[in-house]
Amino acid sequence: IVEQAPSAALYRSPKHPYTTALLSAIPEPDPGLARGRRIILKGDVPSPANPPSGCHFHPRCPMAQARCSTDDPLLREVVPGHWSACHFAEQVGAPA
Repeated sequence: IVEQAPSAALYRSPKHPYTTALLSAIPEPDPGLARGRRIILKGDVPSPANPPSGCHFHPRCPMAQARCSTDDPLLREVVPGHWSACHFAEQVGAPA
């Protein structure tokens, strides 16, 4: 589990880069509606039998930094009722 929150909060403001990428892949049934930027992850999906060290998503994460490859992020409450296993959860979705 990389993120846990009530569904409305999760869709409105994801706090993990993997969740953000998944939500960007949801097809829009009305092509006339504006759509956010689709996130295309680079690299190969790691083997679940031999996951990478640290954060298992770090090889494909656009926010990954050095500590992500060594430190396993804990699932922590980022805002009340919204949990994320990302070292940088507070910056996910923030303007660049």
